[in-house]
Amino acid sequence: MKLLPTEICLTGKWVLNDGRVVADEVCARIEDLTRSRLRELGRDASGWDALFVDPEDGRLWELVYPESGQHGGGAPELRHLSAAQAKEKYGGIVPEAG
Repeated sequence: MKLLPTEICLTGKWVLNDGRVVADEVCARIEDLTRSRLRELGRDASGWDALFVDPEDGRLWELVYPESGQHGGGAPELRHLSAAQAKEKYGGIVPEAG
């Protein structure tokens, strides 16, 4: 499923299912979006955070792991960034508008 124009943040969670910790549906959606719909532009200096562009509407998206202290880096979050926010963090990999 593509990103809707009204969406600005998708936050995955790890949940307990039959005694096992598993990724929720939002995690699966983030994985699908970053593998098949969004185009990766590059990563920050840490190598963890990644910047993506949605080829359909040109919006910029950042993949982060806000609970990175958890085993395996924690669940993912995909959030919309303005061009200014992306340029501040990712510098020259941000495409020029237009």
